[in-house]
Amino acid sequence: MDYKGIQLDTFQEHAIHAVEHNKSVVVSAPTGSGKTLIADYIIDRDIKKGIRVIYTAPIKALSNQKFKDFCKMYGEDKVGLLTGDTVKNPDASVLIMTTEIYRNMAIIKDPTLDKVSYVVFDEIHYINDPERGYVWEESIIFSPPTIRMLCLSATIPNADEFARWIETIKEHPVVLVTHSERSVPLQVSFYDHALGITSLRELQSIMSIPSYEEVLGYGYNSREKHPVPSHVELVKELADKTPCLFFCFSRNGCQIRAKELAEKRLFTPDARITTTIREHLAKASPEISKLDTTRLLRQILSFGVGFHHAGLLPVMKEIVEDLFAQGLLKVLYTTETFAVGINMPAKTVCFESLRKFDGSQFRFLHSKEFFQIAGRAGRRGIDKEGYAIAMINRRDFNGKLLEKITKTDTEPIRSQFHLSTNTVLNLIHRHSAQDIEKVLHKSFFTYQKNGANFKKGHSLRASFEKHKHKLERLDYVLAEKLTPKGVFCSRIYSDEILMSEVFATDFYKQLTALQILVLIGCVCFESRDKDEKTTLTHDERLFLELLHKHPILRKEKCFEKISQVTKLINPCYDEQSIFQIFAETQLLEGDVIRFFRQIMDRLSQIQNATQEKELRDITSHVIDKIKKLLEEVDVL
Repeated sequence: MDYKGIQLDTFQEHAIHAVEHNKSVVVSAPTGSGKTLIADYIIDRDIKKGIRVIYTAPIKALSNQKFKDFCKMYGEDKVGLLTGDTVKNPDASVLIMTTEIYRNMAIIKDPTLDKVSYVVFDEIHYINDPERGYVWEESIIFSPPTIRMLCLSATIPNADEFARWIETIKEHPVVLVTHSERSVPLQVSFYDHALGITSLRELQSIMSIPSYEEVLGYGYNSREKHPVPSHVELVKELADKTPCLFFCFSRNGCQIRAKELAEKRLFTPDARITTTIREHLAKASPEISKLDTTRLLRQILSFGVGFHHAGLLPVMKEIVEDLFAQGLLKVLYTTETFAVGINMPAKTVCFESLRKFDGSQFRFLHSKEFFQIAGRAGRRGIDKEGYAIAMINRRDFNGKLLEKITKTDTEPIRSQFHLSTNTVLNLIHRHSAQDIEKVLHKSFFTYQKNGANFKKGHSLRASFEKHKHKLERLDYVLAEKLTPKGVFCSRIYSDEILMSEVFATDFYKQLTALQILVLIGCVCFESRDKDEKTTLTHDERLFLELLHKHPILRKEKCFEKISQVTKLINPCYDEQSIFQIFAETQLLEGDVIRFFRQIMDRLSQIQNATQEKELRDITSHVIDKIKKLLEEVDVL
């Protein structure tokens, strides 16, 4: 089958055939194999008929990229974007959104979904995520029965189980399409400080030889015995295997490594790099060029080396992505988020390490994480082979584990389902007791526990009742119905109780607009410096005393960061330049933008939840201040 001049692979044909017969489809195929072409087919078909399609993505960066791509393909009037803090063209035929937004629309039975043919769940294997996996489950459970689904994923060993679950709870045919071969074969290698680029077998042979110190029984310093391999030496050995995406699991590490490599002057400067940078920055505020990260990037980009992470300003990320897409960067050091959906393939992918800090501990990558990242290696139609090379520190060597991680993706998806306050409130608000019982049996968790007998087996009833009793004690539920405070809370999607105790009661009337901004800022603030100590001002102490009088708010630890938050909020409220905030905070520029956009998202939720004109006016007032603050530096 030919589509837009492209000869489709067999798995793509099978998926499109199922779509033409109005079936849901689960596609399990390696990264870079062309799964998104199936979504493009659906959009291209239905947009011509005036039928709405929704495309969901796990992260905002991917939503933004898809929005830009689809606008170019179908026209800006046909495409909309919904990401919580951003709403563009919400009545469009194609709506791009984060999966959380779709879930929220599905659970409240938003009328927007009544005219949707398909919803595309990109990176559906995120259902495995311990913190956010339940969002994908609920999106599927609460989708209207008329909607069909296209679930796109990297290889899932238990894809058939997942497809059968959807088919069982949605009561319509679901076709599983699997594809195991990459369009560009992937060669996995390792890099050792002594052997250079090598195979796992060679590494195991070397590591099995007893050392001189071990034979004689001497002690030794493990750091001296096992020198850390050099990323610069690895790049030198790549030769013609560039462009290379070099993954580090640290933002600071990306910047340091990029600077170290650029200083070696391994690549010939290209005048087109300087031209591209100048063109992008000509449209931006002159103040951006004065920032340290901008100066560092401009310094190293000219030598064919760059770095990319979420802490960069949007315009700087755009510059890096543009240069890499043009093939002008030889090596790009980047964090893990660059591997999620963003279409920036390379000939080679390198790993600084196969261990990462996941927020609570250092651990080795799972096989799915490895292949998600390694899958960026090999450009379809350009490379005959892609290369994935992992740097190995002999001190951490574990041959069997390395083989398990890098040989094949063996990690099945497992339900991470848990009931949130928002889910429980919406179940009570919108469903009968009988329907609630049915919904509690529909989770992937229940299906994996009980299989075909899931309707009669274990459900989430005990967890539901526990949540319900708590909500009754707090006056959110009364006589099987939601109180006014409960209705408000059902429209809040994170930190539901905290936000409702403030804004669904008269408590907020004790606060000034500035204090409201600070309060929400404390809820959103994510400090990377746990040891930072500050002295409270008189106003901060008074505000904390007020919060500590509240029986629920007094227990919240997020207010301990009030000093750091006020240093960000006060300049915004006083309508100072965002560049003044950049100069006075340790946060990276991209993190500052994310912080304020999260506050805007929370304020928008409050606006949608409240019936109080006074509160709506206050939230509109402070949202305008944030928009004004960000207008010099933010895009999408």
